[in-house]
Amino acid sequence: MTEPMVGIDVAKASFDVAVPLDRPGKYRTKGKLPNTPAGFAELLTWLRQHAPQAGVCMEATGIYHEALAQALVEHGVAVYVVNPAQIAAYARSELSRTKTDRCDAKLIARFAMAQQIHGALRPWAPPTPGQRQLRALVHRLNDLQAMRQMEANRLAVGDASVRPSIQRMIDALDQQIEELKRAIEDHIDQDPDLRRDHDLLRSIPGIGDLTAAFIQGFAGNLRRFDDPRQLDAFAGVNPAIRESGKWVGQSRLSKLGHALLRARLYMPALVAIRHNSAVRALFDRLVGRGKPPKLALGAAMRKLLHIAWGVVRSGLPFDPNRALAGG
Repeated sequence: MTEPMVGIDVAKASFDVAVPLDRPGKYRTKGKLPNTPAGFAELLTWLRQHAPQAGVCMEATGIYHEALAQALVEHGVAVYVVNPAQIAAYARSELSRTKTDRCDAKLIARFAMAQQIHGALRPWAPPTPGQRQLRALVHRLNDLQAMRQMEANRLAVGDASVRPSIQRMIDALDQQIEELKRAIEDHIDQDPDLRRDHDLLRSIPGIGDLTAAFIQGFAGNLRRFDDPRQLDAFAGVNPAIRESGKWVGQSRLSKLGHALLRARLYMPALVAIRHNSAVRALFDRLVGRGKPPKLALGAAMRKLLHIAWGVVRSGLPFDPNRALAGG
């Protein structure tokens, strides 16, 4: 018999809760609990009263869900954090048109129950303090680099009267970016677990210091993925195949995962096509079969992630022969 599942819809300031009752289509709900420690305590009291054996499912809503998930795990509650795209797809399968926080909590509960029947839910494991700090650092670095690119674009087209101001901003951003890169390097050096995985990732041709840090910061501990295809889905580099009847469309990336991680794999995949024998062999094989280069590049990104997963899970540096044997 499956355990009951509680659905929680988390927003920045509050969250809504729903637990299915024995009667079909009926739920016990709790609305607009504050997304604060006080709200977490109120939820735990409510769960002990109404769903003491239940697991809890919620969407990965940026960082807004994490403090709640952490508090629940610390109190012995099984927590499942899922990709919002999965919930959206499930809602489409139900032809759901209602969009309120309380209805979303019910939807998440139904999704969790359906997934649980097939054994498709994996308990959420909180990141370590070191992993959380690395994630914050790489997100900040990503933001600063995006700001610098916007200023560089403005410099290229801006009037001469504003260019000095733009250049000063670029110079200030460059200084902060370099400081942040040093902070990331120091943080990884001081954490033995992060250092170990960082060195393993850097052994892969195509993955340098920053790319390794972004993979670790965005994806967390790669050991949490039981299969590399789970990592594919997390990054949104898994293939989405379109077909209907006799018509077969072109395969493409699903793009239903972590957009920042996916973006950070693009240039490393191009480098790997030139310098990583396993990635190059896959790319050449696909292009030789007449596949579009863009599709082959997506496969190269996926291959690079598979290799990253393999070296971290095995604890062994990159071996081209082993990577080639993996297909």
